[in-house]
This record gives sequence, structure tokens and C-alpha cells, in this order.
Amino acid sequence: MTAIVWRRTELGIKLVFAALLSLTALGVVLWAWRGQEDTGAEEVVAQPIPFSHKHHVGDVGLDCRFCHVGVERTASAGLPSTQICLNCHSQLFAGQAIFEPLRESARTGRPIAWNRVHRLPDFVYFDHAIHVAKGVACLECHGRVDQAPLMQRVATLRMRWCVECHRNPMSRLRDPAHVFEMPPVDTGDSATLHLLQKLQSQQRLTDCSTCHR
Repeated sequence: MTAIVWRRTELGIKLVFAALLSLTALGVVLWAWRGQEDTGAEEVVAQPIPFSHKHHVGDVGLDCRFCHVGVERTASAGLPSTQICLNCHSQLFAGQAIFEPLRESARTGRPIAWNRVHRLPDFVYFDHAIHVAKGVACLECHGRVDQAPLMQRVATLRMRWCVECHRNPMSRLRDPAHVFEMPPVDTGDSATLHLLQKLQSQQRLTDCSTCHR
């Protein structure tokens, strides 16, 4: 009987040791994964048409909403449709080879297959409209697109990056009337600070349910 009890005890010790070893290994893997640099940041994403934000926004002066029509009303900012592009390029540079995907889309009715630059996991909820309404400028997440010949992701989009902003949003907010302007703006005047404080106090931004629904 004593030998049986000992074997059971020995087996239990081995199982506990194996479980602890597995948890330790998992912890090391998670720690290493969290510490990695985000390889998606600062990498240019190839597009079917090499669209230059620097030219269209910085040089021509197009408003973000001209192409991203849903940014004030829906969770998704929206990608430019074929017709939006044709508003200009049915005349401007219409015969250039670079616009063959646009012409093909117009002929077939199939949308241009733009590649997403900013992509979040399915378990993360993000709403462009609410951020715009609360005074989060485009450049806070997308950088100075008016200086970007080709679009790239400048922010990590990791949870830690989002939470840091949600914990201290004041320095990143501006009057919602100016969220689409690229140059940084002064938020030091009392009227703007009062507005931003009101915007900030309307919700507990670090609640898990804010982003995970």
C-alpha cells in the first residue's frame, strides 16, 4: 500500500512540475512576443495604383473626406471608389499606364483591390466616427500623410499604444472642427481646453468593453 501511495505521490509531483514548466515556457513565449518590434510599422504597403497622399493632400489640398467618405459617419473610414478616382482621372492623366487598374475597374464594375494599411484583429472594435467626433485628428494615428509619397503605417496599433492614448488623451485632442488638418494645432487656449475636458469626461476610456465587445 505504501508503495502505491508513493507512486501516486510521485506521479502527482511530476504532473505539477510538468504543468509549471509548460506555464513558464508559455510565459517566456508571450513575453518575447510582446517585446518584439511591430514589423508592420513603417513598411510601405504596395497598392494596385501607387497613390501619393503627399501629392493629393499636401500639394493639391484634398480633404481626407473626399476619398474616405465614411469617416465621420461609420466605423470604417472607407476606401476610395472607382467613381471617386474618375472624378479627376477621367480627364487628368487618363491614358497613363499607371491607371490601367482604374480603367479595368470601370469596365468590369469590380472595385479596385486596395490593400489595407491599418488592420486590427477581429476582436478589436474601432470606430472612426466617434474618434473624429471627439477631436482625435487623423495625424494622431496615420501620421503626416500630407508628407507621405506612399502610405505606410506609422503607429504600432498594439493594445499598449491604444491604452496609452486612452489614459491620457488630452494632449492628442483638438477641436473636432480641425481634425482633418495636418499641421499640429495649439490646444493651450482656455476655450479649447474646456471643450477637450468635456469630450474626455463623457466615457471611461479604459473600460475593456470600449474596445472589446
